[in-house]
Amino acid sequence: MPVNETLSQYSDWSYTTATAIYVLALVFFLIEQSFGSRGRSAAERAKARQLVGAGAPTPDTADAPPAPRGRAERIGRMGASLLVLGALLHLAALVLRGLATHRVPWGNMYEYIMAVTFIAVVTWLYVIRKFPVRHLSGFMLLPVVILMFLGGTALYTVAAPVVPALQSYWLVIHVSAAATSSGIFLVPGVASVLYLIRSAYDRNPARFARFGARLPEADVLDRVAYRTTVFAFPLFTFGVLCGAIWAESAWGRFWGWDPKETTAFIAWVVYAAYLHSRATAGWRGTRAAVINTLGFAVTVFNLFFVNLVTTGLHSYAGVG
Repeated sequence: MPVNETLSQYSDWSYTTATAIYVLALVFFLIEQSFGSRGRSAAERAKARQLVGAGAPTPDTADAPPAPRGRAERIGRMGASLLVLGALLHLAALVLRGLATHRVPWGNMYEYIMAVTFIAVVTWLYVIRKFPVRHLSGFMLLPVVILMFLGGTALYTVAAPVVPALQSYWLVIHVSAAATSSGIFLVPGVASVLYLIRSAYDRNPARFARFGARLPEADVLDRVAYRTTVFAFPLFTFGVLCGAIWAESAWGRFWGWDPKETTAFIAWVVYAAYLHSRATAGWRGTRAAVINTLGFAVTVFNLFFVNLVTTGLHSYAGVG
C-alpha cells in the first residue's frame, strides 16, 4: 500500500513539537534541581529543620511572598506537566508514522530511536510517581533530547515500506522487545551514574560538593536503578531469544556472531552480572552501580556504533 504522506507529515510535526516540549521541560527541571527544596544540600535542610523547630515561620505560614524555592518547585510541577504533554505528542508521532506506512513504526533507525526514547520517557514518568526524584528529570531528559535531535536530523528517514527482509511478524515481536528494554535501560543507566556521584560525595564531601549534595540519598538511586533493571532484563532476554529464532528462520542459523548479536550478548552478560552482584550482599552499592553503568555504555554502543558504523546483517550503516 502507498505511504500516506499527510499522516507522515503530521507524524514529523508531532515528533518535532515533542522534542521542543522536552527541551522546555528540561529547562524547567534544571531550575527545580538548582533552586528547589529537594535540591538543597543536607546542611541546608538540617538548618531549615532547626529553624522550624525553634518556631521560625515556614513559607506556608509566613506573611512574606513565596520563597524562590516554592516557585522553583512549582516550575518543576510545570515541567512534569510538559513532560506528559510531550509524551502524548511523542506517542502520536509513533502512531501516525505507523498508520502512514501501514506497519509497525520501528523499521529504521529514526523510528527505532523514536520508540526507544518514548519508552524511556514513559518509564521515567512512572518512576517519578514512585520515588522522590522529579528534580532529577533534567538528567534523564538530556540523553532523550540528544537522541531525538540526532534521530530527527542526521538519522531521519522518509516514511516508506520496509525492505523485504524485515516484512515479518518477528519485526513486531523481536524489535518491540528490544526497543522497550533499551528504553527502560536508559533510566537505570542514568540512575547508576548519579548513584556513583552521590556515593563519592558521601565518602568525601569535598568531591562533587555542590552537585552531590543536591542528589537524593544513594539508597533511593540504588532502588531506582535496581527495580527498573529487574523489569527490563526479562524483556531484553525475550528479545534476544526472539532474535535468534528470527535469524534461524531468515538466515538458517540461530547465532552467527554478527556484530549486533555479539554486542547484545555482551550487554546481556553485563546486566546478568549486575543483577547477580546486586543480589549478593558483598557486591551491592558502588560495585554494582559500576557494572550497571557498563551495561548502559554497551547498550548505547550497540545502538549507535554497531547499527551505524559496522557492517553486518543488522547494520543500518548507509541506510539513514
